[in-house]
Amino acid sequence: MLLAVLVFVLGSCIAILLVRDYRSKQTDGYRAALRYPGGTIVPVFGSLFELLFKNPVQTFAYARANATRYGASYRQWIDGSVILNVTRVQEAEKILSSTQHTRKSILYRFLYPLMGDGLLCSKGAKWQQRRRILTPAFHFNILPKFLTIFQEESEQLVRRLDRLADGVQDVVLQPIVTSFALHTICETAMGVKLDAYREADEYKQKVYEVGEMLVHRTMSPWLYSDRVYRLLGYEGPLSKSLKPIHHFTRSIIRQRRETFQSAQLTADSTTEENMYFGSKQRYAMLDTLLAAEAKQQIDEEGIREEVDTFMFEGHDTTAAAIMFTLILLAIEQDIQERCYGELQEVLDRSSSEPRSVQDYQNLPYLDRVIKESLRLYPPVAFISRATTGELVVDGTIFPHNTMSHIHIYDLHRDPVQFPDPERFDPDRFLPEVAEKRNPYAYVPFSAGPRNCIGQKFAQLEMKTVLVAVLERFRLKPVTRREEIVFMADLVLRAKTPLKVRLERR
Repeated sequence: MLLAVLVFVLGSCIAILLVRDYRSKQTDGYRAALRYPGGTIVPVFGSLFELLFKNPVQTFAYARANATRYGASYRQWIDGSVILNVTRVQEAEKILSSTQHTRKSILYRFLYPLMGDGLLCSKGAKWQQRRRILTPAFHFNILPKFLTIFQEESEQLVRRLDRLADGVQDVVLQPIVTSFALHTICETAMGVKLDAYREADEYKQKVYEVGEMLVHRTMSPWLYSDRVYRLLGYEGPLSKSLKPIHHFTRSIIRQRRETFQSAQLTADSTTEENMYFGSKQRYAMLDTLLAAEAKQQIDEEGIREEVDTFMFEGHDTTAAAIMFTLILLAIEQDIQERCYGELQEVLDRSSSEPRSVQDYQNLPYLDRVIKESLRLYPPVAFISRATTGELVVDGTIFPHNTMSHIHIYDLHRDPVQFPDPERFDPDRFLPEVAEKRNPYAYVPFSAGPRNCIGQKFAQLEMKTVLVAVLERFRLKPVTRREEIVFMADLVLRAKTPLKVRLERR
């Protein structure tokens, strides 16, 4: 009797799944899937078996193998829905240029415990309002306020590297450059020197821990359910690690608010222009949020969300960009020496005046080197959107809420847009060459309405530190490009150490 019941229940479940599978294959989504290349769609399970039981290294390799195998954007079929994987510009432009398809996909929901519904994850009217509040903080005229911090932190980095610059020992870049980037974003975002606080070491440790936990969940489809995540015991450790991060951020906000409110009581300090240009205190992005709070445009929790977003997004991405550029310069000795020659020619080292933003802008070859480095190794190698309404590409109709993964790493290797794509060639970004290319073929900072608000900030930070390093040291290769083992992560991350050797100039 029991056996008969079990057989009936099992049979009923299989029947329900088969009916659901059949119905899902009568939709526009399935018809779209049939028009795109991709692996075998197994009844009921779709493409699920391709994704399961892969570690982060295998997941990264799987995406690269698919881009090579299909030579075009491709699809997956999961849980009765099509997933569009974008590796070519025709789909990328349709999504990124649209004011309609700006929603982030479900994957970004897993970042909520850390950064809440901040600029990265929010949508609709809330995202538009936050973007309006924060845009002045990244205006070109504000960059000189940040440049002094970039220069001071770069000098600290150079002093640390100088102790290792004997031309013999291998220098592992990850811990050194990541620490530099975290200290820099801490001062520019929150207005504090991280090492001045007792909680700094715990804060740094917990930021890294939480990052690993969030990546693990993003790469594990069986953990997408909040209930499963909680039942398997993952939620507790995450909450425990988040507490000191949020406590540190809130304490800095309270401290900065007191200073901000005191400044408002002084003469001529209440205007926004004075906040940016007239205050004796160093400007921090947090000041813009506090000014918005005073106008009741954002509350304390909203400020915390945005500061944590700055911190998480602003240090790992920049660190990755700097590290991979240093690796490339160490390998490409001729290009490194041409960069150094440009510094010698353009920058006056005898002057006691601090360098200006304009000085760094007068380095067109270094600018092209950075752009080509960001092409080969985009710090954010993958972004994901959920379509709002239909997405139509060359007559193929993808339905509302189609998950669309834009693989920037592969988009930047399209041989039609970038011939011989693995070759490091800064002259791809000569104006006369770049203008012939579709602008959506190169998107290291995303593109369109939802592009990275801090891209000018990041580019200036990169230039500042690269100038400081190249003026003091000759980079020698240790890690070769073919030796780098990548792992799927929120930012482009190497599992293997990234090493160079340094000789003093």
